[in-house]
Amino acid sequence: MQHSRLDWGLLLLRIGFGGIMAFVHGLPKLNKLISGDFAFADPLGLGAAFSLVLVVLAEFVCGLLIASGLLTRLATIPLIVTMLVAAFITHGDDPWQKKEMAVLYLIAYLALALTGPGRLSLDALRNRS
Repeated sequence: MQHSRLDWGLLLLRIGFGGIMAFVHGLPKLNKLISGDFAFADPLGLGAAFSLVLVVLAEFVCGLLIASGLLTRLATIPLIVTMLVAAFITHGDDPWQKKEMAVLYLIAYLALALTGPGRLSLDALRNRS
């Protein structure tokens, strides 16, 4: 089967935004959690430790799921919520430059939620069988 440029583009989008989120943003927070350091922002009033756990699940776990194309649309939901909180609550009063990165990630995850992962994904392999 020949894959379209759309499939390759979605693969690049998933690996880029999922992989960078998982390893650049999520992994350091996972290491912080594992080390027992629960100091973290609590923008929703859920408690710092619980907020850290939620962000690790979103950034690291869902980032890996998106990069691999497994449960992609479902995995975008926690990241969309996390990026909304980061951009408009945590950095709500900050200048645009402080919230720009969260908005860019938000746009990518919204796009993946709408398009799905494409045919070069574990989701596509699961649906073939």
